Amino acid sequence: MDKRQRILDFFLNHIKESVNLTQDEVELLYESIDIVELKRKECVLQPGQVSKHMRFVVTGSMRCYYLDLDSQEHTLQIGIEGWWINDLYSYLSGKESQMFVQAIEKTTLVQINSEALERLYVKIPALSTFFRIKIQNAYVSLQERMLEQMSIQVFDRYQKFIKEYRNIEQRIPQYMIASYLGVTPEFLSYLKKKHSM
Repeated sequence: MDKRQRILDFFLNHIKESVNLTQDEVELLYESIDIVELKRKECVLQPGQVSKHMRFVVTGSMRCYYLDLDSQEHTLQIGIEGWWINDLYSYLSGKESQMFVQAIEKTTLVQINSEALERLYVKIPALSTFFRIKIQNAYVSLQERMLEQMSIQVFDRYQKFIKEYRNIEQRIPQYMIASYLGVTPEFLSYLKKKHSM
């Protein structure tokens, strides 16, 4: 089996966890996707651009972050194998992004252009259901994360994070994890030492 087919199979298996597709629908889907190979630190979206793709991580890892007025990074999302990553606000609103969507490691993505996806929704109703579920889940996760930031201690959030993203600390720099948790790397390091990790 060649590399492209392995990528397509991984992507299709992910879709089929939520909806069923006929073989004809699978072929239509395959015709509409692009496979993108990214180098470490390469961006697929930068501030000022409009997000026009849904992106699925096949291998590697990605992050979505913005810079505040003091040029401090704030990581809003991390995506590893089998996860979707995007600036959904820009994608859904058609407005310019304020985010960077960047490869943390060498990464392979499957991406679908928004116009192609709209056409697929008409031809493959199950795909419309799939993305409705994904966008709803993304909204729920965002709200849960906001509430956690306000109500759960940092170390507990850290433990939840490493449970959700298994083996992540071997792959992602600590400053990015700290940024995701909303603390400085020094404070995260202090907490880990305090709790003997």
